[in-house]
Formats: sequence, C-alpha cells, structure tokens
Amino acid sequence: MDTNNLLSEVKRLAAELHSETISRRRHLHAHPELSFKETQTSAYVEACLRDIGLEPVTGIVGTGLTALIKGNKPDKRTVALRADMDALPITETNNVPYKSTNPGVMHACGHDVHTSSLLSAAKILYTLRHSFEGTIKLIFQPGEEKTPGGASLMIAEGVLQNPAPDGIIGQHVMPLLETGKVGFREGMYMASTDELHVTVFGKGGHGAMPEYCIDPVLISAHIIVALQQVVSRMASPKMPSVLSFGRVIAEGATNVIPNTVQMEGTFRTMDEPWRKKALASMKKMAEGIAEAMGGRCDFRIEAGYPYLKNDPALTRRSRLAAEEYMGPENVVDLDLWMAGEDFAYYAQQTPGCFYRLGTRNEAKGIVSGVHTPTFDIDEAALVQGAGLMAWLALKELEQN
Repeated sequence: MDTNNLLSEVKRLAAELHSETISRRRHLHAHPELSFKETQTSAYVEACLRDIGLEPVTGIVGTGLTALIKGNKPDKRTVALRADMDALPITETNNVPYKSTNPGVMHACGHDVHTSSLLSAAKILYTLRHSFEGTIKLIFQPGEEKTPGGASLMIAEGVLQNPAPDGIIGQHVMPLLETGKVGFREGMYMASTDELHVTVFGKGGHGAMPEYCIDPVLISAHIIVALQQVVSRMASPKMPSVLSFGRVIAEGATNVIPNTVQMEGTFRTMDEPWRKKALASMKKMAEGIAEAMGGRCDFRIEAGYPYLKNDPALTRRSRLAAEEYMGPENVVDLDLWMAGEDFAYYAQQTPGCFYRLGTRNEAKGIVSGVHTPTFDIDEAALVQGAGLMAWLALKELEQN
C-alpha cells in the first residue's frame, strides 16, 4: 500500500473507531486506580488487546503489559508506543456520566486518554499489519505519577529488550492546546523532579524569651531565602532551574517557639551535572546555616525523574509525519515545561519523542488544567489521539 493510501486508511480507521475509543476512555475514567494498583485497569487492557487478536505479556512490575504487532519482515525495525495507566488521589467534581466511581481517585492527568488512544492505535496497526515492515511494541505502564516511576521499573524488568526498540514515542494530553492541534519540541523539554524534605532542629520555648531558645522558625526562614541563591547566583541564566518550598510546618503558637520545623519543596532543572551540583550545594548551605545559628538541619533528597530530552532526529521526523497527518497549521512548537515525566527514563535508553495532544475546547467549557478536580477533555481529540499515534509508528518504521 502506498503512503497516500496508507494515510487515508489510518484516518478512516481512526474515525470508525472514534465511538469505541470514547467508550474505552469513559470506562477507564469511571474506574481510576492509583499508581501501582492498576489491577482492574490492567485486566481491562489485557482483555481489549486479546480481543484485537494480540497476545499480551502481563505482570510486568505487577500491572504493566506489553504486546507486539508484527508486520512483514518483523526483524527489520522496531518502534515502541507507550501509554501510562495510573490515576491521581483527587476527588472529581465534574458532573458527567463517566465521573469517577472510586472515591478520592480521578484520572486528572489524562492517562485514560493515553491508554484508550493506544488501544485504538493498536487496533488500527493490527488491521494494517500486512501493509508495513517491522514490529511495533506496545507498552502499557503503571505508576507514572509516583516515584521511582513505573518506567524505570519496567526498564529494569527488560521492557526495552526482546526486541529492543529503535525508538519510542509517547503522547500526553495538553489542556492549554486546542483540540485538533498537537505540539512537538526537539531536545530538552521537561524537567528533573527532585523532592526536598528538610527538618530544622532547634530548642523551643516561650516566644517572649527568645534568649533561652534556638529558634528553628528563624533558621528555616534564613534557609529558604538563602537557597534561592543557588538558582539565582550559581545556575547559568541559560539553564532553567526552579526551587519552590510548598510546605512549612512549625507547630508552635503566637507565644510558643517550637523545637522543630519541617519543610518540603521541589528542585527542577534540565541538566544532570548541574542537578547534582545544585542539590549538593543546597544541602551544604542549609546544614551550614543551621549550625551557624546554633541548630541542626536534616536535609533529605528524594531523587525524582531525570529531565526529559526528546531525540532531535526522531522528533523532527515525527513532527513532519504529524504535519502530513494533520496539516502544518495544526502542528505547533512547544515551550520548555518544568513539570516532570518518567518517560524520560525511556528517552535515556533509546531515542524518544514525547509530544502533546490538544484537548481544550473553550466553547464546551473544557479549559481546566491537569491535576485539578475539574479536568476533562474534548473527546473529539481522541480521533487524533489514536490515529496520529498509529501514523507516527508507521512512518518511523519506514526509516532505514
């Protein structure tokens, strides 16, 4: 089948499957499960894959699955497609028929979209398996929302082997982008995501007699302000870096200085050597300030995901394929994004392309951001969600 006919066939199948993709997405949305607890989700995905005609490998990192779609000459080239399956500990407030039936758990980051789109892409690709050469590996991953990240654990269990993909492609919803559009960015795209857990120890007492105390609140204030110097004076202005403390607990009172203060924050950047240097500098600075002021500081770093770098060549090819599928006017350039994604682990091991699917529709009132209790998508985007992913895989298999 020539390229034009293949393109038309992918579009036709994506349109035909639209209602089925919506149905699958709504089922997943109504039955969300937290990270590494995606038991029912995994069973549903397995059943869908077997219904297509595939033989999935299950039980990877507990709830992860993979499946292979083999075309002609399956050993020629392999491309992996990845979707994440977990939900978030958020109580949904949308009043929709497919509202979460699991109290306190919600698909507020679009992983229901990613999973349903890949299932329909799998059906498209299986239907067209005699029209392409190579193998497509489907990866349905648990635990993207929780460190150490399901991607790193699946890699450790061999998901990028037997066969090893020549590249991997992932898609993520973007409520800032209108439905019908997709976005790409070559090179650095998303940030590393380390968490900081800091406890400052002092000596509590009466607020009116500070001379008898070692005030951990004051020490903590100095630490918070001083650590910003790591970003403003040690980092290159050309290197994106963010340090934010979002939780400070000092359980004293108006006239009570507490013994300890607990602080939690995040540091994010896009360069691994600088990341390591910055974290070491923060720890040293915080401990030094606490000691100089008579207290003590326990500075614990919980390592998060590495920064995500899109392979320039693969991303450039994928963008061109997207323009072919959707029209150049519907493919946009993405800016740097300081959120994190464990797809970064895959991109460290093999060329990766992580792109964005527009899901916003202001006319329908679908404007809420991810990780909010009112997040939803314009389900018209599921046509592109399934079809474009299938098309990108087919185009990548054509590479020598």
